[in-house]
Amino acid sequence: MKIKEIYEYVVERGIEKDPRSPEGVKESLERVNKKYEELKEKEKKEFDMESLTNPYSDTRILCGDSDTEVKRMMVGVDIEVGEVMLADRLGEKGRPIDLIMTHHPEGKALAKLHDVMHLQEDIMARYGIPINIAESLMASRISEVKRGLMPVNHNRAIDASKLLDIAMLSAHTVADNQVNAFLQDLFDKEEPRTLGDILELLKDIPEYAEAVRHSAGPDIVLGSRERRAGKVLVDMTGGTSGSEKAYEKMAQAGIGTIVGMHMSDKHRKQAEKSHINVVIAGHIASDSVGMNLLLDGIENQGVEIIPCSGIIRNKRS
Repeated sequence: MKIKEIYEYVVERGIEKDPRSPEGVKESLERVNKKYEELKEKEKKEFDMESLTNPYSDTRILCGDSDTEVKRMMVGVDIEVGEVMLADRLGEKGRPIDLIMTHHPEGKALAKLHDVMHLQEDIMARYGIPINIAESLMASRISEVKRGLMPVNHNRAIDASKLLDIAMLSAHTVADNQVNAFLQDLFDKEEPRTLGDILELLKDIPEYAEAVRHSAGPDIVLGSRERRAGKVLVDMTGGTSGSEKAYEKMAQAGIGTIVGMHMSDKHRKQAEKSHINVVIAGHIASDSVGMNLLLDGIENQGVEIIPCSGIIRNKRS
């Protein structure tokens, strides 16, 4: 596969599993296109043209020729300068890397991470929270994340990749959509009665079972194994953690348990005040599930996958 074919594939798969539905994504892209058409010519020159067809600002080809044929790809949860050097070292040892794929974004994909957080508004609306309230709750949090990213040295790993002539691509929300849908479908089907049942369902998944062996598996951070789960919401996509003020509205909408990748103590305290149970599935294991659901299709096209930096590789096809 060429780099641009891998890029187009992961975006397409991300849209397929988007919580907004493919139709909702289409509407969102239509709004972006309309906004672009209304810009002045000077503003159009500064516009991110990829956003006209790709709704995920954190998924981008970060460097390299998009027409490059990829025979071997190194994939990690986090790719920094050390992993780029590792890719170069593998080339020296006879295993040349044509493309590095990072899950967590770098460069311009990291700088615009806040843009994908609007997806969380639609998730809340899907579970009964009025969209005007969801947008109001997210507005200050999105601004906070944007400000927090401003001082970050976004391009360190990308600059290293350019110097060593290795292409890089980020695949963030496209993978998070995969694990979010995978687990939500599982819980909707199995209807776990208790938090203990949720843990057992998670531990039956190979990536989480492996994480357990490394003391990084699923755990209950609010509630107990015997406590009844109620309606389960999987919260694993939309850029990064949303507003801690949302938990009260989620409880009012009937959410009994949140299953997430991770949760700050500030968010946990607010969930506790709203009497919502919280199960943390595990960050790196969850990222691995999402990436694996993408990587299988790429590997089936003949691309060799070399996992690194936390990826727990498990093939499903």
